[in-house]
Amino acid sequence: MTTANGRTRPRTASAGSRNRSTGDRRPSTRSSSSLSRRGVAGGEGRSSSRPSNRRGSGRRSSTGRASSRRRKLPATDVGERNAAALTAVFVVLALFGLVMVLSASSVTSMHQVADSPFYQFSRQAMWAGIGVAAFVVATRLDYRVLRRLAGPLLLLTLGLLVVVLIPGVGVSVNGSTRWLGVGTFVVQPSELAKLSLIIFVADLLAKRERRMDRPELTVRPVMLVLLAVSGLIVLQPKLGTPIVLAAVAWLMLFVAGAKLSSLVTWASGLAASGAVLAMAVSYRQDRLTSFLDPWADPQGDGFQIIQSQVGIASGGIWGVGLGASRAKWGFLPEAHSDFIFAIVAEEVGMMGASAVIAAFVLIAFFGVRAALGAPDRFGMLLAAGITIWLVFQAFLNIAIVLGVLPTTGEPLPFVSAGGSSLVTTLAAAGLLVGVARRAKEPSSPSSSTRSPKAGQPA
Repeated sequence: MTTANGRTRPRTASAGSRNRSTGDRRPSTRSSSSLSRRGVAGGEGRSSSRPSNRRGSGRRSSTGRASSRRRKLPATDVGERNAAALTAVFVVLALFGLVMVLSASSVTSMHQVADSPFYQFSRQAMWAGIGVAAFVVATRLDYRVLRRLAGPLLLLTLGLLVVVLIPGVGVSVNGSTRWLGVGTFVVQPSELAKLSLIIFVADLLAKRERRMDRPELTVRPVMLVLLAVSGLIVLQPKLGTPIVLAAVAWLMLFVAGAKLSSLVTWASGLAASGAVLAMAVSYRQDRLTSFLDPWADPQGDGFQIIQSQVGIASGGIWGVGLGASRAKWGFLPEAHSDFIFAIVAEEVGMMGASAVIAAFVLIAFFGVRAALGAPDRFGMLLAAGITIWLVFQAFLNIAIVLGVLPTTGEPLPFVSAGGSSLVTTLAAAGLLVGVARRAKEPSSPSSSTRSPKAGQPA
């Protein structure tokens, strides 16, 4: 501004300009303070605007999620109680099986195999020791590890089933080639097929949980694998194991939620194929006719069923006494293996036989509880498959011994003599206990109730 004498007066800021200037400075102060507050609260501050830091934090978060997925599943109080009940049933059945194998095989071990009545029992005890070790390891194993082994284990099983059929490699007994081994140490790959198929099916159906409405992605691959495994077992020849495998695979698909129409179609085809296989060979036809009327040939095809029923009837309510069976003295073939339940009913009577049936009912009950309480879908399907296998095979064997179904040659789990069967069933039992140990804790009522909204009375 110029005065009257020509001098220039310095320009002073007006109130409005001062206010504008002050107003211009205030936002910067507020923004810096807000940035500092965000930095303290979020842990990012000024560095949050850098893209490289965002990428680093994303990598760290993804690594954290991956580590949480790999975290071990802890045992729970509810799971430990269920696992303890299952373990008690398995231990009692296995010990009872050793006692019955000693009783049922003592005569044949003494007069037909060796000079000692403990020959078959000592072999069964050896396999029981291996099975107990497998049981303990399986109970402590994180069963999710099996998902990575599902494919290789199935391929190994298929390879062993092929090797069994190679002439000079597979061991033949009574016209059937079902074993691999050297000398008295032999294994039966068809028993391993049961466990490997269950693990494979559980893994496949767990991966395709959202595609259960598409049978071409769920039912079809399971059935094709079932046909491949069963076809190799039928060539041994053996028909009982494919029946068990088919029942287990079908029921696992049903539990997983597959389309019922597709399951019915495949079940009809499998039943028709089984009927054709049963009538295609003369000895299977004879088994069917002897099952319908065993007294038509009491000294031939009907002999085993008749002797089994005679032994069961001789036991009465309380039995003739442990070790006092008469059927095992050469009257009942396979008294210590497939038809051991007849010796059980003869020696400990209807009460002892009912206790064995009750034990498998308990396995079904606690196995279903383990499946329902499993922490993930794979555990649920694994527990369901193992439970179906053990219970279905047990009642199939009992029905055959009673003469309700034709003879197929499946052992009674945990009780019948047979090393491969005992080891695989104990390993599967350990996996079932392992799933049961990690059951989900039930939600408390307080956590399920909703808190009242603001402004509403509590």
